[in-house]
Order: sequence, then C-alpha cells, then structure tokens
Amino acid sequence: MIDHARDLASVRDATDQLLNAAAEVNNASVAEPSRLPGWSRGHVLAHLARNADALVDVLEGRPMYASADARDADIERDAPRPLDVQLADLRDSAARFQEAGAAPADWSRTVELRNGVTDVAARVPFRRWVEVELHHVDLGIGYELEDLSAEFTEREIDFLVARFTGHPDVPSTRITDGTHAWRTGRDATEPEVTVTGSRADLLGWLAGRRDGSGLTVVGGTLPTLPPL
Repeated sequence: MIDHARDLASVRDATDQLLNAAAEVNNASVAEPSRLPGWSRGHVLAHLARNADALVDVLEGRPMYASADARDADIERDAPRPLDVQLADLRDSAARFQEAGAAPADWSRTVELRNGVTDVAARVPFRRWVEVELHHVDLGIGYELEDLSAEFTEREIDFLVARFTGHPDVPSTRITDGTHAWRTGRDATEPEVTVTGSRADLLGWLAGRRDGSGLTVVGGTLPTLPPL
C-alpha cells in the first residue's frame, strides 16, 4: 500500500538536501551544462520548480500543464535566473506542493498527469520524490545514483520495470543485482536477456542516466529502452 504521507516527508527531506547542495555553487555554475543534453543547471532547477507547481495542479484537479509548448517555454524563461532566485523559487514551489499534499483528500482517486497518463493520487508524492532525486543527480554537483537511499532505488526500479513490462519494443528481460530479480519487456514470463549489475547501474540504465556499460548482459545485447 502506498503511504503518501511518508513519501511526502521523503520529498521534503530530498528537497532540503538538494537546496543545501545547490546553495554551494555559484551563478556561473548555474549557467553551465547539466548532465541532461541541452539543459544547463538552471534549466534543471527551473524544471523542478515548475514541476512542483504542475503537481499541485494535478492534486487540485487542474491540467498538469497548459500544453507541452507552455511547459517548455516556462523552463526556458526561468533557466537564466541567478542562483538565489532559482533557489527561492524552488523553495517556495516545494512549500506549495507540501501544502497541497497535506490537504485532506481522497488519495485513492485517479489523477491525470502529462500526455494522458493517469495514476492514483497517492503516488503523486512518490513521483515528485523521483523528480527531486534524479534531477539532483542530473545537476552534476557531487550527488550520484550510489548516494540514493536503498528504499528509493528499489522502488524506482520496481516502478520502471512495471512501466516497461509488456512494451512491444522492449525484449523480454530479466534484471538482477545478484540478490533480487525483476522481469520486464514484451513477455515477462520468458526472459530472452539477463542484465546484471549494481542497483545504481540498473537504475541508471532504466532511468536513462547511464549507458549500461557497467552492466553484464547474457543472452543477447543490452535492450534499448524507450524514452521516459
């Protein structure tokens, strides 16, 4: 069962950690490239702030974004801002998300996210937790996938494996860290490929943050995963 209140606390803690780390950089560093192609660190920070507001809209029954173009335009508009403005915006938008998440609500209801994706409201705090943690890594300021908590890493692997299960473009795949195994792809009951590695490397590959060079593949080549 999803514990949205516990996840909301995890979002708060992860956000505080990101804010404290980002406060150690400077305006010049904010303008430098992040680990995401085509995005500066300012783009990542701007996206995190706007995503918090977008998820408030989701929780309150409004469209997540007015449009894909509007989402992109907001990020481009906010990306060049100086560090202190970026951090204040992220702090304020995070507080708005915490407030919306703490409001009495039917957490079993279905909500709509981007591109017609739906989910139960109770999973929205976890989705925000994912945004904060992975984009903290994307900033390239010393926080790595290996630094993520064991709970978060396992849950995000579970989530991504479920996302790719049954996908026609992903071959049947067994994924393991040597102690635990997951199955995903077209027919998760008959693995065609076995992918082995550390949980950090597995998560990095599944989340599009690593190329899979640290993984061992048996029974074929490393599957190419569709974009998230």
